[in-house]
Amino acid sequence: MTDMHKQYYEKRGQILVKNLKKRHFDAYYCATKEEALAKALELIPENAVVGWGGVLSAGQIGLLQAVKEGNYRPIDREKTTTPEERHQAAMAAMNADVFITSANGLSMEGEMVNIDGMGNRVAAIVYGPKEILVIVGMNKVTDTLEDAITRARTVAAPLNQQRFGLNNPCTATGTCADCTSESCICNQILITRHCRPVGRIKFILVGEELGL
Repeated sequence: MTDMHKQYYEKRGQILVKNLKKRHFDAYYCATKEEALAKALELIPENAVVGWGGVLSAGQIGLLQAVKEGNYRPIDREKTTTPEERHQAAMAAMNADVFITSANGLSMEGEMVNIDGMGNRVAAIVYGPKEILVIVGMNKVTDTLEDAITRARTVAAPLNQQRFGLNNPCTATGTCADCTSESCICNQILITRHCRPVGRIKFILVGEELGL
């Protein structure tokens, strides 16, 4: 990444931190993955029950590995062997002390957009876990809420569809068809525009390209 990109992300990041705080989120800007990992671990208490969903970005900064290897109590759906076990793990994560996730789009005004197939991630963001920790690369930040929604629908969702490999139209075309397929991953769209209670949702903005 060029120095110009770094400066661009940092300037936008500092504005976004202020706007998120106006909406009663906690927010931090970290220039690198390493700084972001250190800040994230600072925000997760030792021995905390930690769940996650939609966490490609958190994996890229090394946070999931650190949680699994550290003094925490992780709820890891990937260790389950049956659909019922996976469901139970997702339900257990709803009562976690900390739930780690990301955003599919984030406006410069501080409005977060997430799109889900099963809904466990957006459900956790809305209500359940004591704290939500959102790891967001600055590549996901858009100028407006409308742009954030468009990014979630036309960029993040088709890219995630390619990752999951389900038999939906965007798997073949790479373009959203506004489908109603049985295996559609765009079933719930959540806009989080304000944090209540104050500080429950914490953002770590990372000055690098993360996630999809």
